[in-house]
Amino acid sequence: MNAREFSAATAGHEVTGAVHSFDLSVGVDGPGTRFVAFLAGCPLRCRYCHSPDTWYRRSGRHRTVDELMAEVAKYRRFIEVAGGGVTVSGGEPLLQPRFTGEVLRRSRDLGLHTALDTSGFLGDRADDALLDATDLVLLDVKSWDPATYRRVTRTGAVAPTVRFGRRLAERGTPIWIRFVLVPGLTDAVANVAGIADYAAGLATVRRVEVLPFHRLGAHKYAELGLTFPLADTAPPTPELLSRVRGQFAERGLSVY
Repeated sequence: MNAREFSAATAGHEVTGAVHSFDLSVGVDGPGTRFVAFLAGCPLRCRYCHSPDTWYRRSGRHRTVDELMAEVAKYRRFIEVAGGGVTVSGGEPLLQPRFTGEVLRRSRDLGLHTALDTSGFLGDRADDALLDATDLVLLDVKSWDPATYRRVTRTGAVAPTVRFGRRLAERGTPIWIRFVLVPGLTDAVANVAGIADYAAGLATVRRVEVLPFHRLGAHKYAELGLTFPLADTAPPTPELLSRVRGQFAERGLSVY
């Protein structure tokens, strides 16, 4: 075994990440039944976030890639039969790009479909090796209008996400666009139209998921002694959902 082979063989023993939790999901975090690793730490503070317990890396447990892959192995056969795979989510997985890349690579080596769930805000941290190991990117586009984006995330701008999505399309990487619809916050016609035009311009977008805002994570804020910013906001009406989904469908996109 030469030096390069030894380095590749031992990489998983040395790389550690802050893992908040992991679970199995069906049809939510990519196709089929999936093992989903939720990493701890996120640079954004989305007003509708339902997992404030994943904001800080200190909220996660430090695990090596080997330790996490041992958990994946327990469900490997079930995942294969169910046509699923492994999704690395968060928090924001690109806050820990080396760990994320190793998990995706090792999962791919097992013959499992791989997905990365990211806001794209830290897309520049994803090197080609990480993306080579990624079969699908779930790209969370928070908003298009600059002022709305800042209201939603409390920081940053949409430009890094836009740049990352275009890079994925140029590479030929399949994309699922995700957009959280919040009445009175993200629902403006022009805001939705901007995302729809952007998604329609990416050749590898396979679907758009319009995710209705909900308050199911409100109890987590209470447990952490935090105020849930959207406690008084109602979920979108069927009429609003229909209008927004229609904006995406009008541009030839498959909408869910």
